[in-house]
Amino acid sequence: MFWSGGKDSALALYRVLKTEEYDVKYLVTTVNSTFKRISMHGIREELLDKQAEATGISLIKMHVKEGTNKEYEEILLEQFTAFKKEGIDYVIYGDIFLEDLRKYRDALLEKAAMKGVYPLWKEDTKKLINEFLKSEFKTITCCVNDAFLNENWVGREVDEKFIEELPDKVDACGENGEFHTFCFAGPIFKQEIKFVSGEKIYKPLEIKTSDCNLPESKTQGFWYCDLTIPYRE
Repeated sequence: MFWSGGKDSALALYRVLKTEEYDVKYLVTTVNSTFKRISMHGIREELLDKQAEATGISLIKMHVKEGTNKEYEEILLEQFTAFKKEGIDYVIYGDIFLEDLRKYRDALLEKAAMKGVYPLWKEDTKKLINEFLKSEFKTITCCVNDAFLNENWVGREVDEKFIEELPDKVDACGENGEFHTFCFAGPIFKQEIKFVSGEKIYKPLEIKTSDCNLPESKTQGFWYCDLTIPYRE
C-alpha cells in the first residue's frame, strides 16, 4: 500500500482491509531524507511512524534526497524488485481520477511485472469524502496549494463545514493537488494519533531543471502547517 498519510490512502486501505481480497504486507511512503518528512505533505517522520504503528502494518520508507523524477524512479524500481522477490504482485494506490498519474504508475509497475490496485478509481469525490467522514475518520490539512487556497485553510480539520466552505473550483478530495492531509483517527487505527498544530510556513515553488517540461501553473507556492508529537502523550 503506497501510503501518503492522508485521507485518500486511508480510505483506500480501509476498503481493501474490509474486503480481505488482498493481504496488505507493507505501507510504503516516500520520505525526504534531508528534512525527514513525507515528500510533498511535509509531515514529520515520527508522525508517520505513529500512523504505521496504529495500523499494525509494517512500514517501508523510500528515502529520497534530490527529489528528481530520475532519483524517485530508480529507488522505486529497486523497491518493486525487492517486493517481487517476496512474492508480492500488487501495489495499492489511493488515486481517484488523474489519468496521467495512473498511466505513469502503471508503466513503472509493468517494468517490474507488477499490477496496480485503485480502490477509489473514478468515484465521485463528494461521495468519497462523505464516506470518509461517515466512517469516523479524522484528518487535518497539512499542506495547501496557493493557486486554490490561502493560509487560512492549512491546519484545518476536514469536516462537513470544511467541505461546504470550499471554493467551487476546489475538488472535494483535493484530487488536483489543492490540499493534502494528515489522517489521525479512524477505523484502520488501533488508537488516535496525538499531535500538536504548530507554525504555518510558506514555501515558494521550486522548479527543478529535470521538470522543466511541466505545464504552466498558477501555483506560486504552498502553505504548510507543522504538526508535531506532544511532549507528553
